Amino acid sequence: MTQQNHLRGVLLASSAYILWGISEVAASTLFINNPHLTAMWLTQVRMISAGLILLVWGMVAGKHPFKIWHHRHAAWTAVSYGLLGLIPVQLCYFEAVRVGNAPIATIIQFLGPFIISIYYFLFKHVTPSRIELIGMIMAFIGTLLIVTHGHLNSLAISPVILFWGGLSAIGVATNTLIPRTILPKYGALTVTGWGLLIAGLFLTLLQPMWRVHLTITWPQLGLLIVIILLGTVAPFLMFARSLRDILPTTASLMDAFEPLAATVFSITFLNVQLTSFDFIGGLLIILAVMALSLNTHKMLHFLRRRRAHSSS
Repeated sequence: MTQQNHLRGVLLASSAYILWGISEVAASTLFINNPHLTAMWLTQVRMISAGLILLVWGMVAGKHPFKIWHHRHAAWTAVSYGLLGLIPVQLCYFEAVRVGNAPIATIIQFLGPFIISIYYFLFKHVTPSRIELIGMIMAFIGTLLIVTHGHLNSLAISPVILFWGGLSAIGVATNTLIPRTILPKYGALTVTGWGLLIAGLFLTLLQPMWRVHLTITWPQLGLLIVIILLGTVAPFLMFARSLRDILPTTASLMDAFEPLAATVFSITFLNVQLTSFDFIGGLLIILAVMALSLNTHKMLHFLRRRRAHSSS
């Protein structure tokens, strides 16, 4: 792994998270400018469009995306991934953005990795490490600051935002845990493509999007395209490509750019006002997730291996 390849991987991963942050601000702008737009409709359009694009991309790349349906376990996992993983991580997140704002919704969703740690502790009996415990305490304090602004007897944000943001954080956990058994065999293009398409079609069965009467202006259509292409397809492909050049632990550390981008662009273009408690709480959560994402033992092993290779 050369230094140039490592730099390319870092740039790709960080750019992917920045694009995700920008797409969240684009969604917030759509909700502000079009009060009739629902999170359900936006999620359906995003999922179905992005899912089809990824599956077509997979066919062009020779990934044979239909092979996943030849095995019952893989097929059921793909369906579960779409319904229990992607729907909460996207629909619930957009609901949090719609009733609140992109920075706060993103920071609350950022608690997902800690839900994964709690899951492993309760059901896999994996005891959290010292750095994970410290990270959880930091994340709890950060969330408390955002929710109460230092006044423990009152809430500073709407309970509705906390509800949808909390569900989206759970979605981050299920979105990560469910597909892990089939990703190595079928690839991220196939698994994510089918998951998005299945989730979008299921939501359409619940509430057909063609029954929603919306007037979409050309600027709003542009924002919708940004969400689909720059906020879903492009960052996914960039992140997947980055894993060829850097460790997953390194790539996951770049996710701090997502709430940072959402905050900067929300303040710049939407005039969203955040308090010092929001900034401090958000910073604590970001640092906590970075600490959780950094697998110290694997990183030290990797550095020792590189040092031995360079000295030989």
